[in-house]
Amino acid sequence: MMSPMPGVASESEAMGEQGTGSKGRNAVLVFLLAISVFPAFVVAVEEKPLPFIVLHGIGDECRNQGLYEFTNFLINESGAFGFCIEIGNGASDSFFMRLDKQADLVCEQVKKIPELRGGYNVVGLSQGNVVARAVIEFCDGGPPVHNFVSLGGPHAGTASIPGCSIMSLCKLADALIRLGVYSSFVQNHLAPSGYVKIPNDLAAYYKGSMFLPKLNNEIASTRNETYKKRFESINHLVLIMFQEDAILVPPQTAWFGYYGENDFTTVLPPERTDLYKEDWIGLRTLDEAGRVTYIAFPGDHLSINDVQLKKFVVPYLRSSPIAPSIDWSSY
Repeated sequence: MMSPMPGVASESEAMGEQGTGSKGRNAVLVFLLAISVFPAFVVAVEEKPLPFIVLHGIGDECRNQGLYEFTNFLINESGAFGFCIEIGNGASDSFFMRLDKQADLVCEQVKKIPELRGGYNVVGLSQGNVVARAVIEFCDGGPPVHNFVSLGGPHAGTASIPGCSIMSLCKLADALIRLGVYSSFVQNHLAPSGYVKIPNDLAAYYKGSMFLPKLNNEIASTRNETYKKRFESINHLVLIMFQEDAILVPPQTAWFGYYGENDFTTVLPPERTDLYKEDWIGLRTLDEAGRVTYIAFPGDHLSINDVQLKKFVVPYLRSSPIAPSIDWSSY
């Protein structure tokens, strides 16, 4: 039985005091009159929004101007405490540190930040989304994630290594790829190899990929119910796809859609994939409960403007713990 809060009478104590005479009854009447005349005094103070974190994509860094401005925009518009979490040394580690190791670093950071102990929201950018999901599914003892807003995440994989803009890192990445994307060396030293999924080479993918098969609970013999329970426990999942995305192949991976086996032409919508139908990670559970929002924007990878951010991202950072109400009619 839960103990009464300090300063608040338990039910049995309150019942006992009712028989103490007219003085006690008069006090109750005065209290009831006060709350009827001055209801503002007993209305709970509006909860502050939960804090949020931003997890960036490959080749980016929290200190970069664009990401700094993106994070500050979300802070200013939502009124929430928020910040970008850096992984290792930034751009190079986003390329060459294994994704499960990246998730481990984020897990340890979020457990140490006092403001996150009551729960937090996540905004993921590109590769940062699979790191975010790994934190949700794998992080033992971490604070709970409330809303997860995913912008252009390779959730179902990508059929090619994402492009990059830092020439020295790209050359090294290309050299690694020549060794075989599913080789142990490449899987251990090239982060995006962890979510490359070649539709006509799935046997090698299931055997060699060290990250995405585990994240998506794809292999029956190692399927983990805890990962599913943790992911389906989030309050709301927002999946944003960019329809002309040339970085993610296919763009529908941002919604958990993907190619069928041995098929580079037909993209299955999320509800037709085995991951969804068999509910490997709880996506179907979330969707059937009305806790998944699918959004498609025109344009290339991460092409989102301030108006779209205010309308489709900020509400999930501003509201807590009730899901936001969004007017879709004017979009």
